[in-house]
Amino acid sequence: MRISILVLSFYLITSSLTLAQSGYYEDAYRFSHVKPTGTARIMGVGGTQWSLGGDVSNIAGNPAGLGFFRSSEGSLSLGYVDWGVETTYLGQNRNYNTTNFALPNLSFVIAKPKSEFDRGAFKGGSFGISIQRIANFNTEYGFFSDQPGETSIIDFYLQDANGFPENQVANFGLTGMAYNTYQINPRLDNNGNAIVGEYEPVNGFIAPFQDENITQEGSSSQITFAYGANFNYKLFIGGSVGIRTLNFNSRKIYNEEFPEGPLFNTNLQENLFINGGGVNINLGVIYKPIDYLNLGFTLQSPTWYALNDEYSASMLANYDNYTYEPENIVLGREEELTDLFISSYNLSTPFKIGGGATVFLGKNGFISADVDWVDYSAARLNSRDFDEGPDNLEIQNIYTSTINFRFGAEYKASNFRFRGGYGYYGDPILGSDYDRSTQQISGGIGMKINKLNIDFALVNQKFNTLYSSYQVLDAQGRNIGPTTEIKNNLINGVLTLGLSF
Repeated sequence: MRISILVLSFYLITSSLTLAQSGYYEDAYRFSHVKPTGTARIMGVGGTQWSLGGDVSNIAGNPAGLGFFRSSEGSLSLGYVDWGVETTYLGQNRNYNTTNFALPNLSFVIAKPKSEFDRGAFKGGSFGISIQRIANFNTEYGFFSDQPGETSIIDFYLQDANGFPENQVANFGLTGMAYNTYQINPRLDNNGNAIVGEYEPVNGFIAPFQDENITQEGSSSQITFAYGANFNYKLFIGGSVGIRTLNFNSRKIYNEEFPEGPLFNTNLQENLFINGGGVNINLGVIYKPIDYLNLGFTLQSPTWYALNDEYSASMLANYDNYTYEPENIVLGREEELTDLFISSYNLSTPFKIGGGATVFLGKNGFISADVDWVDYSAARLNSRDFDEGPDNLEIQNIYTSTINFRFGAEYKASNFRFRGGYGYYGDPILGSDYDRSTQQISGGIGMKINKLNIDFALVNQKFNTLYSSYQVLDAQGRNIGPTTEIKNNLINGVLTLGLSF
């Protein structure tokens, strides 16, 4: 299994203060933080879909919207994402860019409406199936500095090792690897004997030059089966079952260079692979109190994941043929490799409550707004391969609930549709003084030609994060390790082709 959180402490991927070393609880946010996606029409109006029916995005959004369909429809979406990252460390900037093509949505709706003259409140409904990309993990970021840092990752190893005897430290994950490559060594008394539980760096306390590169790949997709029913053209009720697949890969390469020997440089590489699947349930209602107003509500259950991961690490330390006298050994190129750690665990993401309203402007278009609530501290891990208690405690202590909102509008002019929208997703970190919220601006255009719909949307998302390669605590318990500010700028283009029949 991966390195324990008790050893490596504090790590939150993509949206918070992070460490190169990895616990499990970052998965709770990384795999729970899902923004509404769908067709170019829905993306063009800011992702609003809780009260807007009659779109294939309702299959995975609010399934009650399937009750609006009077004819069957097939839909295919093509997507392109450009993920730009700007990092700042010690006043020095670096830029990264990752592009990715995908099929974000493939949907099919079979409408079974009843005749307007049929008796009874039930007016028919529609079945829907979709394959939808839920999350994109493809990005790259890091930092480089030609100025010495204020601390070294060796300071982290020292804090982790202090108080423990050598035979235990040798098995302390990454700290054990640093011990076995002589980056930290027992402190000796005046007689040359090791002092139990005390360690010192081989170079002394010298500030190094530092750089790191993190590459992430993968995505999460969902196959959704849904049904929506129509009652008197006033009340629409739907439900869906989603089967989700997930794969995530991460490679981190961290380097330090020292201006003085005997240790010249160190390298740490970590590889993490996660894959698995999950299932969720979605219930929704849309009510029309009057013809030009829709009110929507949705309750999305947790996604119950079963995940597997593989973790490995390698460490390299280069010395200037340094003689380590306590063991009478000459140090040159010292390497350590971990075994491949394999573990399985279950993750339950938070449930989501959402509501929205759509006002129709006659036949000229509509204005729509959504709001939803998610409590990320409610996520839970469970495993037979490791003690998940510390990770679950971190989830409760670090994360909080967020209120997210979106609004958008569409204007009709003959066969053309013009769209625009805005979205805001709150900061999930409890008590944070750094704003990690996400803001989204979108626009789009559509055209209807007989039974063919052609829609295009362009979406821009921006959010900032902090990244720390390792943690070193001062006397007040504050992390004084290197902190890099990361500015993310995503541009997502979506083209949707829809055919009614």
